[in-house]
Amino acid sequence: MASLVERLVAGGRGDPFDRHVFACAIAATGDRPLTVSLGLAPAALADLLGTYFPDARRHLPARAWGDDAGDDAIEEPDLRRLLLDHRSRGVIEEMWLAAIIARRSLGANHLWQDLGLLHRDELNALMGRHFRDLVRRNQGDMKWKKFLYRLLCEREGVMLCKAPNCEVCRDVAVCFGPEAGEPLSVLQPGVSDIGQTGRTG
Repeated sequence: MASLVERLVAGGRGDPFDRHVFACAIAATGDRPLTVSLGLAPAALADLLGTYFPDARRHLPARAWGDDAGDDAIEEPDLRRLLLDHRSRGVIEEMWLAAIIARRSLGANHLWQDLGLLHRDELNALMGRHFRDLVRRNQGDMKWKKFLYRLLCEREGVMLCKAPNCEVCRDVAVCFGPEAGEPLSVLQPGVSDIGQTGRTG
């Protein structure tokens, strides 16, 4: 039987890469409403589904939709703004992705996992396509969660790191090490640990 991602992609339309990214994020929703899991208001969710997955209701239970996006974590508006300040193409997809990435950045796993993606290269491709200036700034290929939160701290004038630079920091492997792991959809189909503490990277 085809996975939810495969079914959404097969019945979808629009840019193939973006369709895959959105399908992965939807499939990694777990048991929360899509609006809450994706950080999207109902109207924005309807626009996304209408654009990419017009037959989504065939594949998702009625309980999946949700009435609102839920409460923001304290840093979510700043994360969304950071992403949108560095958007590459000025398309509506970047509005949706900023909300989704900000919400999924609250998860306990690597960001690529919490987005439901198959590996980190897909996240790098997503950032390069829609938030290219952030890729340029992330010259050392720091883990994306850590990089985004570091930029937020810099904007607020908060000193995040004790070391004067990454090269002399004892924790450099924590920020720049490999992001090994299986996709969450492989470990627990359709389930993500969004909302847990202990952000990984």
